[in-house]
Amino acid sequence: MMKLSDVSAILLKMDNIEILTHHYPDGDTLGSAYALCLGLQSLGKSARVILAGKPADKFNYLLNGVKQQDFKADNIVSVDVAANSMLGENEDKYIGRINLCIDHHISNSVTADERYVDGEAAAAAEIIFALLKEMKVNFTKEIADCLYTGISTDTGCFMYTNTTPETHKIAAELMEIGCDFEQINKAMFETKSRAKLRLERMVYDTLEFFCNGKCAVIYTTLEMQSKLGLGDDETEGLASIPRQIEGVLIGITMREKQGGTFKISVRTNGETDACEFCKRFGGGGHRAASGCAVDGSLDEVRSRLVAAAEEVLK
Repeated sequence: MMKLSDVSAILLKMDNIEILTHHYPDGDTLGSAYALCLGLQSLGKSARVILAGKPADKFNYLLNGVKQQDFKADNIVSVDVAANSMLGENEDKYIGRINLCIDHHISNSVTADERYVDGEAAAAAEIIFALLKEMKVNFTKEIADCLYTGISTDTGCFMYTNTTPETHKIAAELMEIGCDFEQINKAMFETKSRAKLRLERMVYDTLEFFCNGKCAVIYTTLEMQSKLGLGDDETEGLASIPRQIEGVLIGITMREKQGGTFKISVRTNGETDACEFCKRFGGGGHRAASGCAVDGSLDEVRSRLVAAAEEVLK
């Protein structure tokens, strides 16, 4: 098994590095990628982040300090990407070319020359934090902002069960460095557009219970987004709604995407394993929070998900 020092040694030998994120980019994949990019650039290396989909505008500050560099890529690194399919639009171009995969999903199955997976890390950003220290990178406020974003968003502002004492220690160190923790948390968890509020109201009307109230399902459709004038990125942040309901063990959020696909976010309570649930559909993640993508109509996809929930909850 690779050690963090091995990952550091590999990266220190690399140059002209492209850093891949997963599709429907969230705070952890973006924060981890841009923090690593900033760290590599500070060491005199050429590096850039390759996105899979357009991030929400609220993440624009993560680019602060990042140099736009033009080079021919010699090395490919993926961060917070749990499976080949999660590369989205970049899958065909990069599969078979990834030199190093860095992730915290125990279900990781990315095709790469080398893989470093730490399932104990609450976020990929925790790994990047330790890795940059191993590489003797000088931490700047910009790097701290990126890493804090990754950790805060992947732990639900430190409320999810993946949060550990080490998570709080790292966050405290990033705060000491000078990250804008107050503004980051406000932007990630407390700021919503009026259209997003209207969407949430519509989503509550889609709520249905199954398995004697132990499974709750909500959904968004492209028609709902179009009616409210919402971008694809603005449907993020809904997955916690069904899990918050008393008695629910499996909360499922379905978000319709172009091409007849639904992005599925699963959040669980108790001993119910979200990762094992999503593996049934080619996805994965963590025990309490995982995801997958399922093709089909709304009714077809919902029926398949509910049938799987019934099996899991027997």
